[in-house]
Amino acid sequence: MALSENSKKVFNYVKDNDGVNMTAADIAEGTDLGVRTINGIVTSAFQRKGLMQRTPATIQLEDGTPKAVKFISLTDAGRAFDPDAPDEE
Repeated sequence: MALSENSKKVFNYVKDNDGVNMTAADIAEGTDLGVRTINGIVTSAFQRKGLMQRTPATIQLEDGTPKAVKFISLTDAGRAFDPDAPDEE
């Protein structure tokens, strides 16, 4: 599967931080891409192919207010995925 440069950047960032609870905003900050771009890439390039998943959660903001978020993480298939592998014909 050929990935765009931005998709590779997102995949490598998530893989390098595997096990860390990250939102699209966290990934956007770490990759210098916009949150909407991250959400589009995660959905179209990875989630639909079973390589990443979104897990609903609630976090507490500094003022104590709860906020619903979705953590993005690799699936087992995502951990085994090699973004640099040649496409199979």
